[in-house]
Amino acid sequence: CMANCLKFYGGVPKAIVSDNLKSAVQRASKYEPIINRNFKEFARHYDCVINPTRTYAPQDKALVENAVQLAYQRIYYPLRNMIFFTLEELNKEIRRLLEGYNQCLFQVKQSSRQELFQRVERQYLKPLPASDYELKQYRRAKVQKMGYVYFSPDKSYYSVPHRYIGKHTSIHFTKTTVEVYYNYERIALHKRSFKTTYITNQNHLASTHKAYNNWSPAYFKKKAQTKGEHVYEFVCGMFEHDATYPEPMYKRANGVILLSKQYGNERLNLACKRALQAGSYSYHSVKNILKNGLEQEALQTELFEGHRPHIPKHNNIRGPKAYQ
Repeated sequence: CMANCLKFYGGVPKAIVSDNLKSAVQRASKYEPIINRNFKEFARHYDCVINPTRTYAPQDKALVENAVQLAYQRIYYPLRNMIFFTLEELNKEIRRLLEGYNQCLFQVKQSSRQELFQRVERQYLKPLPASDYELKQYRRAKVQKMGYVYFSPDKSYYSVPHRYIGKHTSIHFTKTTVEVYYNYERIALHKRSFKTTYITNQNHLASTHKAYNNWSPAYFKKKAQTKGEHVYEFVCGMFEHDATYPEPMYKRANGVILLSKQYGNERLNLACKRALQAGSYSYHSVKNILKNGLEQEALQTELFEGHRPHIPKHNNIRGPKAYQ
C-alpha cells in the first residue's frame, strides 16, 4: 500500500507518519518505538524516515481521520449500489471517482486538492528510486565448508566469499533476489533461482575450489589420455555408461586416474585393460586388480577358450579312466 501511495504521488517525503498498527510498529513507545522490520527496509529503500504517532493521541492524526471520512463520502458511498465482476473494474471506478474528488474546488479556497499539491507540496518530494520495493523474508544459515549457504525455501545453494566459511549469516530474499549478510554487511548478492541447484559467483571461490568448476567429461578424458591407451578407453566407457547425468562419474574417473601415483602408469594401463575385458567400469574393480597384482594374469574366460586346461595337473587328481 505504501509503495503504491508514493508511486501515486510521484515522489517520496522526508518522513512518513504512521499509526501504531503491527504491520508498521512492532512495539509502540512514547520515546523510541520499534519499527517493523519490513517497514524499516521499505523506508531505507525509499530514503525516508518512519515517525509513528503517539499512542492514545488522536490529535496527531486528525487530518487523516477527516480525510478517511471524506473518502467514504465521496468515493465509497457512490459505489454501494454498483456491482463489479472483477477487481480491475472496481479499482478503475475508484480511480475515476478519486480523480474527480481531487479536482473538486474547496468551498473557501479557490483551488482544488490537486492544484494545491502541484503548487505547494510537490516541490518538497524527493524522486522515486529506480526500482520498486519488494517485500523481504529472512532466514539464518551457516556457511558450509565448500563456501555455500543452504537456502531452504528452494532447497538450493548460494556461494559466499570463502573467508566466511563456518560463519553464521542472515539471508534476505525476495521474489527475484537473494542477499547474504554477515554482521549487517552484505557479502553476497544473487539472482534467485527456484531450481534445486548451486548458484556460484566465481569471485567467491577459493583457489582450491575453482578447479572443480572445470570438471567435465572432456576434462577427465584429456587427463586419462596421458596415462595410457586403455586408461583413456576405460574413462570414456565410464561416461558412456551413464551419459544422461555424468556428474557422479567425475569422482570415479578422478579416482582411477589418481591410482597412477601409487601404482604407475604402466600397471594402471594394464589394470584398465583387464577391467575392460571383464566389462566392469568401476573404480573398485581397477583398484582391486592393482591391489592383488592381477593386471598381468589372464582372465578365466581366456583360460577356458585356450587349449591349456584350467585345472593344473596333480598326482592326487584322478583322470576319466578312474570312473569307467
